[in-house]
Amino acid sequence: MTRAAARPTLIPGTLAAHEAGVVPATIRKWVQLGYLRPAGKSGRMLMFRLEDVFAAERAARRRPAAP
Repeated sequence: MTRAAARPTLIPGTLAAHEAGVVPATIRKWVQLGYLRPAGKSGRMLMFRLEDVFAAERAARRRPAAP
């Protein structure tokens, strides 16, 4: 008996922003800067894995401040 791997739940950018405590523009900026990659699309909406959003948040906080 094999067990199928559970598919991660995907959430839209607005919900991802809410969960990370940032505004939706920050999610779009993380995508632009390469901290976060969409895991899929639903229509025109980008969808993200929640664990990827939290990883991007940590990566963005570690980034050194611009001079």
